[in-house]
Amino acid sequence: MAEPAVHGGVLGRVPAPALFAVSGLAQYGGAALAVALFAVIPSPTVAWLRIAVAALVLLAWRRPWRARWTRADLGAAAAFGVVLAAMNVSFYVAIDVLPLGTAVAIEFLGPVAVAAVTGRTWRERLGIVVAAVGVVLLAGVELSTGGADSVRGLVAIGIAAACWAGYILLGRRVAQGRRAGAGPGEAPAGSDARRAADARPGSDARPAPDGITSLAVGMTAGALVGAPFLAALAAPVLTDAGLALAVLGIAVLSSVVPYAIEQVVLRRVTAATFAVLLAMLPATAAVVGAVALRQWPHGWEVVGLLCVSVAIVLTATRRAPGEPAA
Repeated sequence: MAEPAVHGGVLGRVPAPALFAVSGLAQYGGAALAVALFAVIPSPTVAWLRIAVAALVLLAWRRPWRARWTRADLGAAAAFGVVLAAMNVSFYVAIDVLPLGTAVAIEFLGPVAVAAVTGRTWRERLGIVVAAVGVVLLAGVELSTGGADSVRGLVAIGIAAACWAGYILLGRRVAQGRRAGAGPGEAPAGSDARRAADARPGSDARPAPDGITSLAVGMTAGALVGAPFLAALAAPVLTDAGLALAVLGIAVLSSVVPYAIEQVVLRRVTAATFAVLLAMLPATAAVVGAVALRQWPHGWEVVGLLCVSVAIVLTATRRAPGEPAA
């Protein structure tokens, strides 16, 4: 159940922005696939199916029952999963009526708020300003030309933005976990006292849960909380193999791949740097929306994409003293 190597492994040698590019392409490729299902299954239920199926995949992969859990571990993972599920449901409600790139740009206000509160260096703070300008430009004309459904979409994406902020803060706690593998009152992992304790008959030598294992438990909690409200409308998936395959693709592309990557990145960067790295996602969403959904950006939206790119350069190429490398 070892966590993917961060230092010295393959992922450890990949720059954080490159990891985010892969994450964004997978996540919004899955979102584009999800939009095609909204005519058959309501958007909130598609989002719930995404979480539920991703939870099953992660449970089979990580087998969290083999880890040593504390109440604090379980509580943090469950809270993280419920916030994640709420973020996904509200986001899918929004992209049912808003263009994909615009929805992601507005949702980015959540990470901007996190970066504004937790940023420590001038580069982070300047990056926040530039990214915020990019968000406004990307949202642009869409906010003033929407019909009656736009209000529902804007409320939904506002909720998603708030949940995204919570996801960053809770996700970093889950990703770091008990770094030393020690529970309350235990000696640090690798110490002589800890080895002696683990060698005693009857000792529990199971590893502490890592970030991706906690993600599996969190997604399971989110799926269980949403099931009473959203599962009933998922019946068509049980009788249509094509729909079932599409849901599996959405779950893997939009949840398993990007969130597993983000759990790796969250161990390497500060919350502020992570928040502004997320600025890559509006640009990625705009590209996916253009290619897959024919939602082409024009004029000031293109300038907004450039602003987002500048924000990435400002925040990802230098770190403050003592800050983990990005």
